Amino acid sequence: MNISRNFLLFGTLYLLLGMGLGMHMGSSGNHTLAPVHAHINLVGFTLMAVFAVAYKVFPAMADNTLARVHFWLHQIGALVLIVALFLMIGGFVAAAKVGPVMPVAEICLLLGTAIFAYNTFKNAG
Repeated sequence: MNISRNFLLFGTLYLLLGMGLGMHMGSSGNHTLAPVHAHINLVGFTLMAVFAVAYKVFPAMADNTLARVHFWLHQIGALVLIVALFLMIGGFVAAAKVGPVMPVAEICLLLGTAIFAYNTFKNAG
């Protein structure tokens, strides 16, 4: 598994999705989903691009189980969080039903980032 490449590929898909949502909001004049747009671009693209660069610059970080666990935790957390935000903020599902799912996604993202931090201190440089 090429961690750097995979983070960049998935991040690029989120970038396209975020740009599409931004264009839709701009053309419709309805900016209700702006928080979703921001999360798609920040959690989906920006963080994944940063991770991709870090794993490329420091190959020792990419060649271990920590990197793979980080990758999958981030993918699960990002997807679940963004879909849950879209459903809740878009008014498709009540906050009471979506709300309990969000902490699980947030914990996945936080745990993945903590693993990335540990991997960075252990293997970068």
